Amino acid sequence: MVEPYVPGAPLARFIDHTLLKPSTAEKDIVLLCEEAAQHGFYSVCVNGSWVPLCRELLEGTGVRISAVVGFPLGAMATRVKAYEAAAAVEDGAAEIDMVLPVGALADGRFGVVAYDISAVVRAVEGRAIVKVILETGLLDDEHKAEACRVAEAAGAHYVKTSTGFGPGGATEADIRLMRASVSPGIGVKASGGIRDAETAVRMLKCGANRLGTSAGVAIVTAGSSLSASGGSRPEGQAGSMQY
Repeated sequence: MVEPYVPGAPLARFIDHTLLKPSTAEKDIVLLCEEAAQHGFYSVCVNGSWVPLCRELLEGTGVRISAVVGFPLGAMATRVKAYEAAAAVEDGAAEIDMVLPVGALADGRFGVVAYDISAVVRAVEGRAIVKVILETGLLDDEHKAEACRVAEAAGAHYVKTSTGFGPGGATEADIRLMRASVSPGIGVKASGGIRDAETAVRMLKCGANRLGTSAGVAIVTAGSSLSASGGSRPEGQAGSMQY
């Protein structure tokens, strides 16, 4: 579940191949799943309505299904998040990427945040892992670190940087901070703005165990030689901020 990066390891095994645009059509999900199976990505990450189709398309491939919950704002009622998570798992999701209540976190109402996360964890306990999205672009370092500690105490299996719909995205500094704020058995997922192999490798070297990106094919295609050597090249011009 939480695999540390070793230079030379195939990048594909760390990637959640992601498509969360509101304009997503069935043909886009079909292509996403075809690419995931072809390249051996760890999972596809989709909105809940697409989970049944992904289950059908990915049967027998070994590719898992991640479903987002409370996405992208995290501001809905806790019971709704719990229901959404349970429904996604019943439809075939093996992983849940939930957005915590960012406003409550910013207010310092950490008990509210813990309750929100634990409700989702309990709703899928024993059936799926839970990744908690912090939306780091809205938080200072103190709140990022506290969110990580609260998420772990509430039973989450991963902490995750961003939705890709908020300000900013994954940074090396945030990955290091998040890695230092949780136990070794808790995973860290970098998401938001990871568009090339060099950035992907840097995130993994900083302590990420998983990458959320819609650029997975480009990353693994360009990154095969990088992965083999464990090296990196100077970063080129940054791509768009799509998740």
